[in-house]
Amino acid sequence: MPTFVQTAEELAQWLPVLAAHSQIALDTEADSLHCYFEKLCLIQVTVDGTDFLVDPLAGFPLAPFFEALSGKQLLFHGADYDLRLLRRVGFPGPHSIFDTMIAARLCGVAEFSLAALIDRYFGVKLSKGSQKANWARRPLPAEMVDYAVNDTRYLHRLREIFSDELKRLSRWDWFEQSCERAVRVTETVKERDLDEAWRISGSGLLRGRAAALLRELWKWRDEEARSVDRPAFHVLNNEQLLYAANRIDQGQPAEFHHLRGGRLKRFHDSIDRALAMEPSEWPVFVKTVRNRPSREEEARFKELKTKRDNTAAALGLDPSLIAPKATLEALVSRTEEGVSKLMPWQRDVLGF
Repeated sequence: MPTFVQTAEELAQWLPVLAAHSQIALDTEADSLHCYFEKLCLIQVTVDGTDFLVDPLAGFPLAPFFEALSGKQLLFHGADYDLRLLRRVGFPGPHSIFDTMIAARLCGVAEFSLAALIDRYFGVKLSKGSQKANWARRPLPAEMVDYAVNDTRYLHRLREIFSDELKRLSRWDWFEQSCERAVRVTETVKERDLDEAWRISGSGLLRGRAAALLRELWKWRDEEARSVDRPAFHVLNNEQLLYAANRIDQGQPAEFHHLRGGRLKRFHDSIDRALAMEPSEWPVFVKTVRNRPSREEEARFKELKTKRDNTAAALGLDPSLIAPKATLEALVSRTEEGVSKLMPWQRDVLGF
């Protein structure tokens, strides 16, 4: 069983171990399905064949742990989500990373999930039973601990395998560029546009007062979920919001038996606000207009796509790894902007 680190004193015992090694495998678990405010619940660490779990919910400072990671190469599988979570709680960012998912894709591995790689290279089949578990639970059940540890236990060995293969394929520079970009994109915080967030799937079919009802109901739901730190769907799911907006717009009641007391009152208050709005206050349906490409642009896109697909086939890579569709479109209509989206290795293989 791995060590569960829940105090500053316990963490201090592990800091010399981290200091003694240049490569540290990391992963994280968060609680996003069981609360409104996503919380970092667990940090898994493997170093020198030893596994331990850091408990961010225990309340001790994580700064010494983050300082111990300074100057180290951090091993991840799909670093984006983990780095964003860690930055949110004070991690300044890594010195460098080795992302085994990026490495696998650049080596032409089609099934690049961590479970698929562990099965392929070590013949071990991992359980997926804890993927949607509540990681804020304490104590963690043994099966969840085992699931968590497996996310870092094999990363050092995968690093050795893919390091050799990337160098054999002369793609080490490609890998370094890709890892650097993966780190860079996590420096930007993704902000939710609250003025547009109410436009859930299916909202495009609503017009006028029905859209105003949906917007106010969405705001009510969001505030209710925030106040009790529960997922929004625990209050009402999207289908129920759409149903309520349509029913009320048609002069019919929308009843949900689990809504009671103050929550029910606030539900009706949000409906009253929407019904009292002037038509000028109703949401405006905005249809995204895409400029139709000219014949020359269509021909250029087809030419670029063919070149990309042929190059990918020759290299044994997923074509989107060389250039996704959006980048190809930018290369056609805004050539300079499109080229800026490409890493040097991508420019080289495409001839830019």
